[in-house]
Amino acid sequence: MTVTATETLTTAERRGAAPRRVSGRRRAPHRVEARGAWILMAPYAILFLVAAAIPIGYAFWISLQRAPTMVNPASGFGGLDAYITAVSDYRFFDTFINIFTVMIVWLPLMIVGIVGLALLVHASPGRFGGAMRFVYFLPGALAGIANFVLWVYLLNPSISPIAFLWQGLGVTNLKEVTTTENLPLILTAMLFFQGVGTWIVIVNGGLNGIAEEVFEAAKIDGANAWQLAWNIKLPLIRPWIGYAALMNLAYGFQLFLEPYLLRQISSGSVDAEWAPTQLGYAFAFTNRNFPAAAAMSIILLVITLAIGMFIVFKSGLFGEEEKSK
Repeated sequence: MTVTATETLTTAERRGAAPRRVSGRRRAPHRVEARGAWILMAPYAILFLVAAAIPIGYAFWISLQRAPTMVNPASGFGGLDAYITAVSDYRFFDTFINIFTVMIVWLPLMIVGIVGLALLVHASPGRFGGAMRFVYFLPGALAGIANFVLWVYLLNPSISPIAFLWQGLGVTNLKEVTTTENLPLILTAMLFFQGVGTWIVIVNGGLNGIAEEVFEAAKIDGANAWQLAWNIKLPLIRPWIGYAALMNLAYGFQLFLEPYLLRQISSGSVDAEWAPTQLGYAFAFTNRNFPAAAAMSIILLVITLAIGMFIVFKSGLFGEEEKSK
């Protein structure tokens, strides 16, 4: 017998276990609700305007300018010249191939790990579940440079506690470990252990938001633990999964610190322009071509938004499913 989320919700409603509707007399008028929503959104709207909308507009304006050169030091409107310069650069496509290679390995592993471990934590009530949630969250405390230093310690065959693994692979120094070919796997491990704990807590919060009556109705309908997780919990937390995928996608396209520092400690075994953000950095501070750097940022924004919108519509992140009564 296959139990679905829709059938379970229907059963819960028939048993009178569904949340009670608020009476029409208690409902606030639509205008009052809209006014309250705008008041709550105001701080974020100001922050978005200052930290996102204005910088994006300024970057777009800069990308349409002409970069001054020794031959032609005058600047001015350059149209799409900066975008042509960025796209025609011999490193452009390689940087996106590198970042998509990381995404293909890391993002599915991240989402499967987040959802699987969150389901296990939610299925383990009491102190054990709380303790495991805390243990999973601990790696998230080592974010940024702290996480990087930890991984440098693990990746260095001369001091690593897993030196036997590197020796078995015939690797004797850090430069041989942090090659361009190994970088996608290294970054996958770094990003996974850095972020998985935080997202387990977030997705577990989504699971805790599901009414207990829904689980009781599913059990009455004959659902076992596996059916409860696959047919009930997963469909109901799909927006949470979409949110995790969306935020990790945005973070992945912003990779800069990890490949940049790995190049520093490995004596240049990693390409200087390995990621798109590094190529934009090179345009700005090596080539002194700020319009091309701004064009790279706009290109990254468009790609991220396109993939992000796909995730939003497929996951129903901002939608509200209508229930037929």
